[in-house]
Amino acid sequence: MKEIILSQELSREIETIYQSMQDAYDQVAGEVELTCADCPDNCCDSYFLHHTYSEWAYLWQGLRELERGMLERIIQRAKAYIAQSAESLAQGKHPQAMCPLNENGLCCLYEHRMLVCRMHGIPAVLTRPDGQSMRFPGCFRCQEIVKEKYEPESIAPAMNRTRLFSRLAALECRLLKDRRHLYPRVKKTIADMIVEGAPAVPRSYCER
Repeated sequence: MKEIILSQELSREIETIYQSMQDAYDQVAGEVELTCADCPDNCCDSYFLHHTYSEWAYLWQGLRELERGMLERIIQRAKAYIAQSAESLAQGKHPQAMCPLNENGLCCLYEHRMLVCRMHGIPAVLTRPDGQSMRFPGCFRCQEIVKEKYEPESIAPAMNRTRLFSRLAALECRLLKDRRHLYPRVKKTIADMIVEGAPAVPRSYCER
């Protein structure tokens, strides 16, 4: 199958979206006074699912830039992650395993990390396409800070994810040439994306 490749234009655009996310994150984290320094937890062991071909393709742009030996280590860690997560899910437990991209406590593909990784931690709000509003409280450390500083907690500063998600959705449509409905939905961990390789155009699309 033909690989889905981000053009230079779309690569620059996703980088711009990610930078907007970082700016918004930094602003809210500063207002709340949240910092990851000396945190006893590591959010890289959180179980996240990711949902776009564009981020999947961008992830593989970064993976291809790694030294071969490191990439092979990451692939082996990803396989172990998938096995461990499958075992937890089979037991009805929420998986908790270190991300295969974590190298000595740090992300070895930091500039290519996914949307969820970039937003995790701070309070956030989102308006879904159906109009329903959602609020996310942030990580445990952030929740402790908010509970102490804000009453009610709902008045705490929050990052608005809606416009950023809309921009990424528009980029996804351009990448898939407005035929998103022909592609299987993405619902994968980073480990799945690593082991399966770069995203590819489905055979059903190629036959049309």
